[in-house]
Amino acid sequence: MEERRMIELLGFLIIGLSAGILSGLFGIGGGVIIIPSLIYFYGMSQHDAQGTSLGALLLPVGLLGFLEYYRNGHVHLKGAILIAVGLFLGAYFGALVANRIPSGTLSKLFAVFLIFVAVRLFFKS
Repeated sequence: MEERRMIELLGFLIIGLSAGILSGLFGIGGGVIIIPSLIYFYGMSQHDAQGTSLGALLLPVGLLGFLEYYRNGHVHLKGAILIAVGLFLGAYFGALVANRIPSGTLSKLFAVFLIFVAVRLFFKS
């Protein structure tokens, strides 16, 4: 059981790192990466995923929204903290990579990424 818990917590950190890298690359994160990841990989409800994502983004954007989700029991607090750590580190590394990719190529990569996410969400719902 302890190993499963560690894998779960590592998964939250990976979601945060992925969102951070893509945030640095494309300027995106919570709504496009974190929320779908929490729904697909953790089976969270939309409310829980949104509340947890806001918890991860707490200081920069979502304090009041996070508090409302938290008050209603829709936040995985440890997951939100680990995602925040991943966002902090991942955004730096994503920005390092993005600054080495030509603008046109970066735009095309972003478009392909958004299409992929849109198609997944369309067929999942």
